[in-house]
Amino acid sequence: MAVSMEDIKFILSPDDKAISEKCIKIVAASDQADVAMFESWRLIEDRAHAEAVARGWWTDIETGESLIGKRNVGEMLMLIVSEASEAMESHRKNENDDKLPHRPGIEVELADAIIRIGDLGRALGLDVAGALVEKMRFNRVREDHSIEARKAAGGKAY
Repeated sequence: MAVSMEDIKFILSPDDKAISEKCIKIVAASDQADVAMFESWRLIEDRAHAEAVARGWWTDIETGESLIGKRNVGEMLMLIVSEASEAMESHRKNENDDKLPHRPGIEVELADAIIRIGDLGRALGLDVAGALVEKMRFNRVREDHSIEARKAAGGKAY
């Protein structure tokens, strides 16, 4: 079963009344969806990292020396966390973004987190795209993620 652009637009739309039916269709086409997800994430990583390098975020601005392999990974991870915190604060205050005022702040801050994750993954030479596909495949068949297991006593709420 092929995933159409209409399916993708539906998943990306804010209207989620029949989302479970569409999600079931997409999961049924999981191999095709996994390839598309992998390729899309790789493009995000490549673009995020290329933009960061071009803007000098991976260069010592005093010496011009490359910082690839030299930046503090813990600090970089906490910058990702800070984007999630900013998303939470925007959501709590129900504010639009200050730089893209036509968009909700939570939306823009989540995008910032994705950009930082893509940039860091590429800079470290990680296969985040492959891990993403594998993790989603694993989660698809996890017993503790089934509706029945989640309804059971002690089941995962979310």
